[in-house]
This record gives sequence, structure tokens and C-alpha cells, in this order.
Amino acid sequence: MIDWGRVAELREEFGDGDFQDIVEIFLEEVEAELASLRGSVPREGLEGSLHSLKGSALNLGFAGFAARCQSGESLAAQGAGDRVDLDALCASYDHCKSAFLTGRPAQAPP
Repeated sequence: MIDWGRVAELREEFGDGDFQDIVEIFLEEVEAELASLRGSVPREGLEGSLHSLKGSALNLGFAGFAARCQSGESLAAQGAGDRVDLDALCASYDHCKSAFLTGRPAQAPP
């Protein structure tokens, strides 16, 4: 799910050119962080990584992905980082990214 209101606010605030730059940086950074999480990131660093991803996602309107990050962050904060479903987290990001890039409102992934 995308917060299209937030997207419109950012586009209006920064203009189309700068907005596109922001989107490109966001996508690159999130994808790098997700790749790192799927690799060998220690689970003790998971809470901070998910917190950062959540904030970035909220800033750009990736509400569904941000909610998934929040859930994982909460688990990690409770010492249950091993219960964070990184595959579902990545799938949520992919789903939001696809909806964002096509400009279509999206239903939450299953």
C-alpha cells in the first residue's frame, strides 16, 4: 500500500526532478539494506536496520512496507529477531515498489 497523499506532498515540495532523484536514492538504499539483511547482518543489528527502513519508507509513502518493518522492529526489540520473516519483508517492499512505479494503488500482499 502506498500513501499517495505523501507522494503528492513530496512531489509538490521538491518538484519533479528532485523528486525523481529522491526516489532513485531511496530505492538504491533500501535495496542495499535488504540485501545486507538477507546476507550476514547479525540479528542484534536488525532492530536498528528495520527502524531506519521504516522511517525511509514512511517518508516516501511506502506505508505497507513501513508497517512490515515496524512489526519486525518490534519483534527484534523483544529479542525475537529470529522470528522476523525477511522473505515477507522483501516481498512487501517489492509489492510497494511495483505499485509505486506503476502509479497504481495496491492491495496489501497476502
